[in-house]
Amino acid sequence: MEWKGAVQSRLAGRDACTVPSGVVSALVMTELIYRIADPAALAAASLSGAYEGEAHDKADGFIHASSLDQLADTLELHYAAVDRVAVAEIDVSALGDTLKWEKSRGGALFPHIYGPLPFDAVTGVHLIKRDDEGAWRLPPELSL
Repeated sequence: MEWKGAVQSRLAGRDACTVPSGVVSALVMTELIYRIADPAALAAASLSGAYEGEAHDKADGFIHASSLDQLADTLELHYAAVDRVAVAEIDVSALGDTLKWEKSRGGALFPHIYGPLPFDAVTGVHLIKRDDEGAWRLPPELSL
């Protein structure tokens, strides 16, 4: 991949703290990202071929996503009012230029998808629910 080499050469010698703001290659960050969503919304996307996001995504102008290490905190902070969600596993290589890593909570870089998420980029969907104590029950593949 020619663009991967170009990104790597541009970032050579820099650490994550010195990368200028703006677009950072998804391959530099991670190969998979995760979208927490209403299960019905993801089911509809599987039929239509694209996930358009939910109300908060549309208000912000992009679809919010998380890396694996951000997933548990995102569930706790933004999904306190629900008992069940779907977590879509997304292959970043299928997103192209629509994926941007931008500063968000605590200055951390979060994946944001500008435009619809093509459902063929989704490599798996996990239905997540709370246990009897109210904690999210993540499957081993989504736990660090």
